[in-house]
Amino acid sequence: MSLLPALTPTSPTFSAPLISHQNPKNQPLSSAPNHHTSLKPLGSVVSWTSSISRHCRAGQLSEAAQEFTRMRLDGVEPNHITFVTLLSGCAEFPLKGRGLRSLIHGYVCKLGLDKEDVMVGTALVEMYAKGGRVEVAKLVFDLMKVKNSVSWNTMIDGYVRNREYEKAVEVFDEMPERDVISWTALINGFAKRGFYEEALDWFREMIVSGVEPDYVSIIAVLTACANLGTLSVGLWVHRLVLKQNFRNNIRVNNSLIDMYSRCGCIEFACEVFDKMQKRTLVSWNSIIVGFAVNGFAGEALKYFDAMQKEGFKPDGVSFTGALTACSHAGLVDDGLYYFDVMKRVYRISPRIEHFGCIVDLYSRAGKLKEAWNVVQNMPMKPNEVVLGSLLAACRNHGDISLAERIVKSLVALDPGSDSNYVLLSNIYAAVGRWEGASKVRRRMKALGIQKKPGFSSIEINGCVHEFVAGDKSHVEKDCIYATLELLAFDLMSSGYAPEIVVRELYESD
Repeated sequence: MSLLPALTPTSPTFSAPLISHQNPKNQPLSSAPNHHTSLKPLGSVVSWTSSISRHCRAGQLSEAAQEFTRMRLDGVEPNHITFVTLLSGCAEFPLKGRGLRSLIHGYVCKLGLDKEDVMVGTALVEMYAKGGRVEVAKLVFDLMKVKNSVSWNTMIDGYVRNREYEKAVEVFDEMPERDVISWTALINGFAKRGFYEEALDWFREMIVSGVEPDYVSIIAVLTACANLGTLSVGLWVHRLVLKQNFRNNIRVNNSLIDMYSRCGCIEFACEVFDKMQKRTLVSWNSIIVGFAVNGFAGEALKYFDAMQKEGFKPDGVSFTGALTACSHAGLVDDGLYYFDVMKRVYRISPRIEHFGCIVDLYSRAGKLKEAWNVVQNMPMKPNEVVLGSLLAACRNHGDISLAERIVKSLVALDPGSDSNYVLLSNIYAAVGRWEGASKVRRRMKALGIQKKPGFSSIEINGCVHEFVAGDKSHVEKDCIYATLELLAFDLMSSGYAPEIVVRELYESD
């Protein structure tokens, strides 16, 4: 975007309105920061600001700047709402607003609005935080003489948005009084960025503090439960939803369906879905994908058809659910039919996840050549998920030649990943090619790539316990290892023979 010459600091067209900002009594407006006085009737200010707002909402910041210049040339003084409108536009469209934000900031500084007007100061904080300039946002925040809860919450959200979590917590701790938005800013921020355990910790702190969560914090914590598999916490949150009368909130119900589905409780997800008074496409997609990933292919496709009978047009996510269902059930022809319908009837361009479903569909059916052909003819580069699916099929079917080609592609995508080499080594070992397995391990050592230890986790009474092979740090380690020995004895009594040779080979490497 190129701003008009009138918006440059040295331009005579724009400098006149910037410098000559006197009220009818010839007193500088900077002496009255909260001014609402204008040479024109208030309606003129409202009309100009409304026009500027329309441009800002549409992302037309250049046009908004031009309108602001014409407003000043017309002798109409902007008020704090005008500045908040421009600053909010720069916040929502940071790339387009780079040239404008410093000029508007300079203008409000001349008038003293950055320090004295809480709305303008908060809008400045938000603008810089959303534009990645959180350090400038904090400077503006510290200079504000008047702050309200919105100002504090905006600063917290700014730090979280820019992944400076410790500073976000520091600001949170300094708040004179916290409200539900303050807590939600932390909880939602941590959940959105994958720090699910931290999100749950802060949610517990909020409940202990006696603050009732809103629907945004409820959705955030349900997302954390879904990703961690903490079903007991999810059940407790569901009870809270019913108690606080969020039961008819569509977004909360959609999150409950997703949480139960990902925790393996598809029957609970179905119960939530059936009780919904109103459903959206997201609701249908959530239950369809839920059935699909839990292995209920027939139900997934049944709901896919029912969704269309209810008047909902399937989107890319809907077809991902249908294709996943076909893949898990081995319905190759049905999967190819849905893929064709998606492209031909609904004009949906296949994304990487759709091609991944087709690759997985062929791979699970043992049609590795067809799967590899799909990979080679994709309009975009395959990712680790798509290639990993096919590589796992190579292991199951002992196709070493194809596995080697796939690993080369995977290494090109992520040269430092240990999993690609480990999986190829395991494929060699599975077919008894120990020399090949050892060669892969030696190459890993030569490249300085170490196998990351895998871990398992289990949730008990709301707490997630993680375990690494050989780990003896858990407080219940004696009981855990005694139980493992008992299970191993029962397995061997039933005829199970552990692959000691393979393990010893790898340990010697």
